[in-house]
Amino acid sequence: SDHMENIYGYLMKYTNLVTGWQYRFFVLNNDAGLLEYFVNEQSRHLKPRGTLQLAGAVISPSDEDSHTFTVNAASGEQYKLRATDAKERQHWVSRLQICTQHHTEAIGKNNPPLKSRSFSLASQGSANSPGVQRRPSQNAVSFFTVGHHRLPAGKRVPIMQPDHLVDVREMMSQAEGQQRDLIRSIECLPVSGHLTSLDQDLLMLKATSMATMNCLNDCFHILQLQHASQQKGSLPAGTTISWLEPKISLANHFKNGAAQNFPAGINKPASVREEQSVAEPCQLTREPEEINPDEELEDICDDKEDDLGAVEEQRSVILHLLSQLKLGMDLTRVVLPTFILEKRSLLEMYADFMSHPDLFIAITNGTTPEERMIRFVEYYLTSFHEGRKGAIAKKPYNPIIGETFHCSWRMPKSDVATDAGSNFSAHSPSEQVTLSKDVEGQTELDYYTVKFVAEQVSHHPPVSGFYAECIERKMCVNAHVWTKSKFLGMSIGVTMIGEGLLSLLEHGEEYTFSLPCAYARSILTVPWVELGGKVNINCVKTGYSASINFHTKPFYGGKLHRVTGEVKQNMTNTVVCRVQGEWNSVLEFTYSNGETKYVDLTKLSVTRKRVRPLEKQGPFESRRLWQHVTESLRDGDIDKATEHKRALEEQQRNEERLRAETETPWCTKYFLKEGDGWVYHKPLWKTVSAAQTQQADAN
Repeated sequence: SDHMENIYGYLMKYTNLVTGWQYRFFVLNNDAGLLEYFVNEQSRHLKPRGTLQLAGAVISPSDEDSHTFTVNAASGEQYKLRATDAKERQHWVSRLQICTQHHTEAIGKNNPPLKSRSFSLASQGSANSPGVQRRPSQNAVSFFTVGHHRLPAGKRVPIMQPDHLVDVREMMSQAEGQQRDLIRSIECLPVSGHLTSLDQDLLMLKATSMATMNCLNDCFHILQLQHASQQKGSLPAGTTISWLEPKISLANHFKNGAAQNFPAGINKPASVREEQSVAEPCQLTREPEEINPDEELEDICDDKEDDLGAVEEQRSVILHLLSQLKLGMDLTRVVLPTFILEKRSLLEMYADFMSHPDLFIAITNGTTPEERMIRFVEYYLTSFHEGRKGAIAKKPYNPIIGETFHCSWRMPKSDVATDAGSNFSAHSPSEQVTLSKDVEGQTELDYYTVKFVAEQVSHHPPVSGFYAECIERKMCVNAHVWTKSKFLGMSIGVTMIGEGLLSLLEHGEEYTFSLPCAYARSILTVPWVELGGKVNINCVKTGYSASINFHTKPFYGGKLHRVTGEVKQNMTNTVVCRVQGEWNSVLEFTYSNGETKYVDLTKLSVTRKRVRPLEKQGPFESRRLWQHVTESLRDGDIDKATEHKRALEEQQRNEERLRAETETPWCTKYFLKEGDGWVYHKPLWKTVSAAQTQQADAN
């Protein structure tokens, strides 16, 4: 092929945090399927400084900028590279993808299927390892016994089925756990004495066990490639990765009993056909819509995610999915199975973080800058508990571009703290009870209204914008969040990239804040959510700041969901408040005057949001858009929910392809791009400023 010529040139390669980016001379060897690099062009005749096998690799243009891209090898090694401009990046990416596809297909087509093998695991791991039986009589060298079985002459080697891949992946997961236990046991030995952690034989055992596991992972990846080639002909080029679904429905393949398998076209459910026929964006108004809070009703949905049934039944599907992922892989473009989804959109989840509007409004009632910063920290730390629906970690729907969510809260004025002594902190945990605010019968002057709107402003990268305001108290919050998820082995990490801005217009103060990372742990057993990372809250005008640390649980010991933080005055470097506890349980606040306050989040009053009925919502509002998926999940019909979800995703891809072909940019509805962020089109600070200007002109 004309496109298979060798190419070479200088690229920047990211080494580490200390060294950073360095220029290196790269050579793409198409014949060998290798990407090699040298210190410079003059050293090209010497041994390469590094080499990547491109068979089975994934070439991914980065979302960070138009110059960066990554090469993820099947071995797990990754090169992060940067070209001089977008054109040069595209040149390298396209040539690398062509070479990768050629050598990947060659593996599947030219190598015969591997012979059947039986795996026997002899455990030397910890007795605490799940599913592993301790056998002290065996030493660490007898980690694996792999028996090769010769097939009788003339018999065909059977094509490996997905079930077999699942079995192998499960065995390898156990072996990896045993290998970690072995290394941990060696490293825990003393550094002196008869048997030490520096013993040459033990060091060799550590190295060879690691090399063995790496080799097994490489072999397993080749098995996957063979299976993909046999099932689908070849692997597609590009960076979009979809988990290898069987030809028949998951229900038929992974559990007994027949299930309805929806063929394409006319046999699909009528509701799915209706979703596919939703009008194109050009036929829908993109003008901002003013939502009347009087049309909204108190929400009666209470979809707690405490059901493990679907996860238990579909464990083999999860194993099948995990077998295709590599450590550090970006999951943004990975299609996840439907049964792990929450029954709400990510945009609605952001709204649920506002479920304590009394604490939100009370921020501006603080009499001093110090008190207002402390109140904001109190509100911030109480928001995460209600944002999670139940103890089980499930994933909200990925919003489609243009999706919106609207709601509001009504808060009786008598329930909002006006000074430090009247806040929720005045009550002991035992005195606090769970309430649902019922203010339907109150007059307009008796309550405050907090309005909320969220919109999915970008698909790649996935960016959401959300905005909330209380006009009566002249305060609002604007934020944009880019959710970036990565596979971390037996957990999934989600980085919340972005920034929020709280504006207290009565005081002329602005507070910037960020969000912690989230982790879904133990995804093969009982999945649960953990927050981690450091976040900062700053107010430039007053000089007050807060530093909050969400601590992830250490491997041994330690508490779950621990959080610590402090509020200080930057000019004097004086700490005015410290906080510690658990973000989903009890928080302890200690002030500079020696006073201590406890907040039990499980007993804290919750205000239900108000949402318009489905029949009054627009076609791209979250609940109406996902209603068929949600209804199917409530009914426990995973196959039907998957069909509805797939129809929405196909519609989004088709519209995105059409926009690309016609070079039509996407127009957002409520948020405008400003620099690197997104801002609500009519924020309160603009409308209040305009009203003040008009009043001044009138006077």
